Amino acid sequence: MNKTKLAIMACVPALLLTITACSGEDGGNREIIREPGKTITVIDNGGKTPAAGPAITIGGIQRYEKVDIFGWVDEDTVIISRENEKLAKMALSELSDSYPRSLYKFNLKTKELVPLKEQENVFLGAASLSPDKKQLIYQEYTLGDPVFYVMNLETLKSFRLSGEPIGGAMSARWTDDGSVIGASYAGGAFTATKGGDIAKMPELEEEGALFLVAKLGSKVLYNSNANETLRVLDLDNKAIKDMGLGAVSNIIPSPDGKQLLVEQYEGSKVKLLLCDLDGGNAKTIAEGAELGGISWSADQRLIAYGMQAEVSGATVKGLYVHDLLSDEVTRIAADVENVANTSWSPSGDALSYSVWNGSGYESSVVEIRTSHE
Repeated sequence: MNKTKLAIMACVPALLLTITACSGEDGGNREIIREPGKTITVIDNGGKTPAAGPAITIGGIQRYEKVDIFGWVDEDTVIISRENEKLAKMALSELSDSYPRSLYKFNLKTKELVPLKEQENVFLGAASLSPDKKQLIYQEYTLGDPVFYVMNLETLKSFRLSGEPIGGAMSARWTDDGSVIGASYAGGAFTATKGGDIAKMPELEEEGALFLVAKLGSKVLYNSNANETLRVLDLDNKAIKDMGLGAVSNIIPSPDGKQLLVEQYEGSKVKLLLCDLDGGNAKTIAEGAELGGISWSADQRLIAYGMQAEVSGATVKGLYVHDLLSDEVTRIAADVENVANTSWSPSGDALSYSVWNGSGYESSVVEIRTSHE
């Protein structure tokens, strides 16, 4: 794997769009300010030119070998998965060169490692923290399809997302109210409480094998293997609406639940769209041959993603941050591919990202500094 190189403000020209000031009809300058989740505001700055300088700059970077970082409990503590050499190697002959992967809390400052779940002969990973950071969805896998679990981080007790009436979970993600929703092997969607009560969603039983399922307030967004067009179910009136977005492979709601990032395939390319909850005001903010590891900062100003794209006939790959306030795209790290996930510290002052290097995961934490306009 090529050594990761920091490239401060090395922006991809095809993606870069910076609007800091414009000239009004009266010849004066006006500053355009974008506030995430709000209408664009244009204010008269008295004819003064805004201060020059990048919207994002990069501080230090710390690398963690053989570690997959999933999310931040607080400014110093992250949830990770790593090989557990205290356990015997995997029993399956296909995996006999590997140790089981276990889940931990890891303090980035003190390097303290606190076990959350250690288990023989399985890989544990693909973890996701609940909005209140007190619960964890994680996957158990060896070969074949993963099994989903929900863990209480205080008691470390888990329950499995399987059994009647859903058969098993094909996917699972947190809702904005802290419950769980996902696609069911029995068809349609299921919901689960933090206490382990699992139920099918009767409104989607006739939709067959679902692919994506997400819930925001009283709206359930979904598509299926047979129909990749994104649709929305209104739980208040049971109405279903086509959102006009086809070939959707992933959706990432904003922290306040008012906007969506939509990953959409178009031929050999994949786009990252920013849109309203109904699919309106859709805007392409990234486009390339590959996209991955998409995440929002808590204040909704910054969007991180890994991308590989063709620019002027050359392949460009790396980790990028899109600043919605300035509309600038910054390449945070060059020559980075196979970005598995990214996650922001609660303050937004640090970004973690994990990559698959062909034999295992490794992670890095980058300090991010933003200008305040």
